[in-house]
Amino acid sequence: MLLHIFFIFSQNADMLIFIFRVLIVYIIVLLYLRIMGKRQLGEMQPFELVITLIIADIATLPMTQTSMPLLFSLIPLTSIVVLHYLVSFLVRKSIVARRVINGKPVIVISPSGVDYKKMQELNMNFDDLMQSLRQCNYYKIEDVQYAIMETNGTLSVIPKSHCSPLTTGDANLKLPETSLPLNIITAGKILNENIKLAGIDKEFINEIIKKANLKSIKEVLLFTLDGNGKVIIQPYNQEFKEIKTNYRAGGKW
Repeated sequence: MLLHIFFIFSQNADMLIFIFRVLIVYIIVLLYLRIMGKRQLGEMQPFELVITLIIADIATLPMTQTSMPLLFSLIPLTSIVVLHYLVSFLVRKSIVARRVINGKPVIVISPSGVDYKKMQELNMNFDDLMQSLRQCNYYKIEDVQYAIMETNGTLSVIPKSHCSPLTTGDANLKLPETSLPLNIITAGKILNENIKLAGIDKEFINEIIKKANLKSIKEVLLFTLDGNGKVIIQPYNQEFKEIKTNYRAGGKW
C-alpha cells in the first residue's frame, strides 16, 4: 500500500513538492508559536491575537500558491516573530506603552451598580455582561461587589461578602498544604525523571501496586504521588484507588 502511494506521488512531482512545502511551513509555524509562548486564545492581549492571526494568514500563502518561493513566506513569518518580541519587550518595560497597546482594566460593576457608560465604551451589552457573570458562577448582579473587564477580555468578579465562598481560614481549620502531584506511571510506563524528583525507588512503587491488588506495572494506567504521601492509582478499565503512605516531601519537588 505504501509503495503504491509513493509510486503515485513520484509520478506527480508537483504534489510531492506541495507536501514538502506544507510540512516545512507546519514545522516552522509550530516552532515560532512555541517560541512566542503557550497562552490560550482567550488569554491573549490584543497585539498577541493580531500577530497570531497574521501568522496564520501568511502561513497559508506557500500552501495555496505553489509558484511562490518558500523563502518569500518564511521571511515575513520571521519578521512577525521578531516584531512580537520587540512589542512584548516594550510592553514589559513601559507602563505608557502597556496602556496604549493592551489598554487597561475597566470596572463595569461597582457598589453603585452597573456602569452603562463603561459598557458602551467596551461595546458590551447586558447579555454579554450576564453571560460573563454566569461563566464566573454568579447569576445575580446584586451578588457582585465589583466586576472588572480585564485587558484580555475576561471578566474578574469580586463578590459581596455574603456571597463569598467560605475558606478553611474563616472556619479556623488547619489543613495540610496542597501539594502538586507527580505522575509516576502513565500507560504502564515508569517516568524515571519523576522518580528521581520524588526521591523514591521501584520497591516503593511495587509495594503500592501490591496494595492496589495489581500484579504488575503494565496494569497501571495512571499512578500519581503528592508531597503529602497520597497515591492515586488508576488501573486499566477500573476505578481509581486512593492509597495513603508514610511518604512526605512537603510538596517541594
